[in-house]
Amino acid sequence: MATVSLANVRKTYGKVTAVDDLTVDIADGEFFVILGPSGAGKTTTLKSIAGLVDIDGGSVHIGGVDVTRVEPYHRNVAMAFESYALYPQKSVSENLASPLKSGRTGKYTEAQRTERIGQVTTTLGINHLLNRFPRELSNGQRQRVALGRVLVRPADVYLLDEPLSHLDAKLRAAMRAELKQLGAMSNTTTVYVTHDYQEALALGDRIAVLRNGSLVQIGTPEQIWRRPADTFVARALGQPEINILDGVVDDGRIRLGDGSFDVPVPAAVTLDRGDRVRVGLRPSDIEVINVVDDSDSRTQLHGRVKLAERLGRNIELTVDVGGTQLIVLASGREGVGEGATVAMTVAESDIHVFAPDHGDGAGHTESLRTDDRDTTLEAAQ
Repeated sequence: MATVSLANVRKTYGKVTAVDDLTVDIADGEFFVILGPSGAGKTTTLKSIAGLVDIDGGSVHIGGVDVTRVEPYHRNVAMAFESYALYPQKSVSENLASPLKSGRTGKYTEAQRTERIGQVTTTLGINHLLNRFPRELSNGQRQRVALGRVLVRPADVYLLDEPLSHLDAKLRAAMRAELKQLGAMSNTTTVYVTHDYQEALALGDRIAVLRNGSLVQIGTPEQIWRRPADTFVARALGQPEINILDGVVDDGRIRLGDGSFDVPVPAAVTLDRGDRVRVGLRPSDIEVINVVDDSDSRTQLHGRVKLAERLGRNIELTVDVGGTQLIVLASGREGVGEGATVAMTVAESDIHVFAPDHGDGAGHTESLRTDDRDTTLEAAQ
């Protein structure tokens, strides 16, 4: 096991900055997730730790040792690639044995290799596949073998690059559960890259959110979910995507849309009358409490369902509230359908307030909360 520290790491490819002044400290034994869209710098960050790219600035430490200019061979890290990277001409058993036959792990005897492979394949449920070749495996089986080839070799740090991206939803959910168990069992420092917010929230002890090579926010899954640093982070977490509305403060309330409805100013936010803000309301946090008549205005939010789409046990509603379209994730209760008028409420603690968009076109603006600032970029650095 080992700590991992990146200090002001920078990596460019021509005129493109893939990683920009990134500073992160990962604890010994931590399952650390790097989350972001394509082009955020996730894989380049992972390769910087592994030594597979030469960084242009900053430093990388593993276990307190500066490995910035140390070859990958000497870093004692094990990396799983998105593409599986299995030897097609070798059996599953031979693929799993290959890391134990070379480099610093070459000291393993055949009996020790067999024992180690047996432990890993039993854990991953692939011990019946040892004599097969990659071409004879399903995508899910190839994924398990690729993970097994990483885990079979004791390493200071495991690096996993989008390891579940090629699996269908059911297999991804199953593998998430297995990875969480493996992380708890091995207690080895793991850095996991993904664009899937569900994987990040389910697996990470902490999550770092990247955008365009820069760190936006770092914190526990609960901190990231409950207190997103800006609208970019808020939009990155959750499907359906969070509702982002423009608002104006008026006497302790925030008037939204054309001013026909409002929400309270959260206690943790300090605002003055006339301030312009952006408000985030997660579809899952808006509770449909009743189906009402058009004349019933007893609730905070009141609108007509324009579209209802069933998603298993839940229904995704598009609700017109005073001319503004809100996405609401409701339970599949009887009577909530297109054309229905619904009453809704949202807890004050679930109202996210952000600074207004100043016209930069990026659409990601800073949270205005005065608490939980330890989860933001400023504190992370």
